[in-house]
Amino acid sequence: MKTDLTPRQALALRRHLEAGLPLVSRPYQCLAERINANEDQVLGQMHQWHEQGLFRRVGLVLNHRALGFTANAMLVLDVPDALIDEVGQRLGRAQGITLCYQRPRRLPQWRYNLFCMVHGRQRAQVETQIQQLLDEHLLSDLPHQLLFSTHAFKQCGARFAASPMGAPCHG
Repeated sequence: MKTDLTPRQALALRRHLEAGLPLVSRPYQCLAERINANEDQVLGQMHQWHEQGLFRRVGLVLNHRALGFTANAMLVLDVPDALIDEVGQRLGRAQGITLCYQRPRRLPQWRYNLFCMVHGRQRAQVETQIQQLLDEHLLSDLPHQLLFSTHAFKQCGARFAASPMGAPCHG
């Protein structure tokens, strides 16, 4: 039995994975059928990509608004460059922070370099949660803003290949 995917099959698998796992009882078997392979080959390729660091995990993207989380805010902070790694790692592990990343400042208009996303059901609750985080991590004195979302235009996982090929599986 052939164990490795061909480069063409691997590319097709990557495209399908970027579109999300099929909502069936055996998603990896479904993906294997789509690329003319077997389930063990698909799982083997995914394991290899994981070992190579191509991805850290397989997750899902929730439509948080549909679940009632409509008070969504991005906390932006101006963190001294010497502290950015330490502060980013602490906030990235903090309860309630769903996303935390560094971006370059865009001086003079935009001084902020650390971005933290918080999802909540009520604006006041999110504001309180953010203030508690700032106080707990001794960051209240840093310049910061809280930017609440007003409209969601798109939400999906990462995309690195062209659109997926093939039809959805049934099952």
